Amino acid sequence: MPGGVLTTASTILCPHGGIAVLTTANARVTAGGAPVLLESDIHTVAGCPFVIALKPSPCIRIQWAAGAARAQAGAPVLAQSSIGICFSPESAPQGVAIVVNTQPKVSAQ
Repeated sequence: MPGGVLTTASTILCPHGGIAVLTTANARVTAGGAPVLLESDIHTVAGCPFVIALKPSPCIRIQWAAGAARAQAGAPVLAQSSIGICFSPESAPQGVAIVVNTQPKVSAQ
């Protein structure tokens, strides 16, 4: 499924409203003036308020799967249709990341 390419200027949230801090190992390929994110990148999450049974259990990182099959920058790039799984400090999966926006000029599938 095609979608906009994710860059360090994109906005990505955990399912509880925490904001992903977008950094990348990619230093060569840009889209819309910002570095393109890679499937191999792991992003930290700031400000997740999630609590389980009175114990804080915030999302702290997002790991990605299903990068673009036809677009690479040394590794598959992330597209709006990529799947990011959010994890707690105990490495428990806590839901799928929400892509709020991407850059509008470049798409991948």
